[in-house]
Amino acid sequence: MKRGTRPGGAPVGRSGRAPKAGRPISDHARMTAYQALLAVHRDDAYANLILPSLINEAGLSGRDAAFATELTYGTLRQRGTLDAIIAKAADREVARIDPPARDALRMGAYQLLHTRVPAHAAVASTVDLVHSVAPGAAGFANAVMRRIGEKDLDTWIELVAPSEKDDPVGHLAVTYSHPEWIVRAFRDALGSDAAETARLLSADNDRPEVHLCARPGLIDPHDLADAVHGSPGAFSPYAVYLGSGSPGDLPEIKRGQAHVQDEGSQLVALALANAPLEGEDRQWLDLCAGPGGKAGLLAAIAKERDAYLTAVEITEQRANMVANAVKGLPASVICADGREAGESRDLPAEGFDRVLVDAPCTGLGSLRRRPESRWRKQPSDLPPLTKLQRELLTAALRAVRPGGVVAYVTCSPHQVETRLVVDDIVKRGAGKVELIDARQALPAGMPNLGEGPTVQLWPHKHGTDAMFLALLRRVS
Repeated sequence: MKRGTRPGGAPVGRSGRAPKAGRPISDHARMTAYQALLAVHRDDAYANLILPSLINEAGLSGRDAAFATELTYGTLRQRGTLDAIIAKAADREVARIDPPARDALRMGAYQLLHTRVPAHAAVASTVDLVHSVAPGAAGFANAVMRRIGEKDLDTWIELVAPSEKDDPVGHLAVTYSHPEWIVRAFRDALGSDAAETARLLSADNDRPEVHLCARPGLIDPHDLADAVHGSPGAFSPYAVYLGSGSPGDLPEIKRGQAHVQDEGSQLVALALANAPLEGEDRQWLDLCAGPGGKAGLLAAIAKERDAYLTAVEITEQRANMVANAVKGLPASVICADGREAGESRDLPAEGFDRVLVDAPCTGLGSLRRRPESRWRKQPSDLPPLTKLQRELLTAALRAVRPGGVVAYVTCSPHQVETRLVVDDIVKRGAGKVELIDARQALPAGMPNLGEGPTVQLWPHKHGTDAMFLALLRRVS
């Protein structure tokens, strides 16, 4: 059976999530998804922030809310492939299509090629939507949708994707809906393995599970799993996979016993806490703490070990979020520039035993959770970010004491943000900084951690965001 089809040739989404038989999906769900897409593309909104409020305003619940969510996130993830198909069916560049009609066509094409929505319903609802937002384009939308519905997803990809032999990167980019520069970055980080790159890109397009972190000392992970009808995580001793429902409604989160946090983020924070250390282990520092997930976990661990966490965040709003995340725990929050560490009274030189640098980055490791980001990020974003990353890591090494440990973390597998930054800092350290094997600080038995000493986590290998981790010890 072809990918993207079901018996009889009717298109179905790769995730298989779509309306089932029963009450028809309300057009309010489609309009809500359309409004979310419009806000993302017109106002640079973030889907995870705008969609819940739109769902609430529309009074959606149950299947309607789930369908609006699937349409929004699915259309954003598949935008690159959908645009190539729409351009072919319309015989014009997508950029030349009026934006309101363009978003409606993207959403309509997603229904045709990735869900169980009957073709006639996908076409009719899309034409009706275009008629309400761009009346002059309704006939055009009808023709384009009918052409798209004539072929299944695999056939369309064969028509619009570049040759795998002649242009392997372009082929992967269209097939798996990622910009070419991101495909190249992922391929390079995976050792130029095309098949594994394809598996990563495919995993990026799957809807991720919601991961919770059971804060140590506040709630047992198995009790949390039972309470939320979830299951314990695969690797982090604090991770719980949420079964269903909205995490914001959970009493355990409202009480501060748990928080939403990808298992990969938990693992890199845990690695810092578990890295071998000689001498005192009382003063911990989170140098880029916003919005507070890793700080909350570290502060909870610090409480169990009679340690104290200082969390630094440069923006006041995010500093307030961190303060809320560590409330009631042995921690304080400083609103300051992390690059000042080691040069101020509050962040003294050699004043800390463990330091976390969760550096600002492109976020390419979390594209499955923030699908619009893949279309917003550009290669030109990298130079200022890598400069900042080096400055923050240098500051962290000033602030850590000799014998202390620094964890350098990015939610990106791009090598210029990961290995190259670390190698450069170690080289500049001229023997005063050494890499220690990060694999030894992660839970025993974790697979696919590479040859070390750094670690790159992957969605397709570990079910986490693509988190990078390096552990550095200050020698002198």
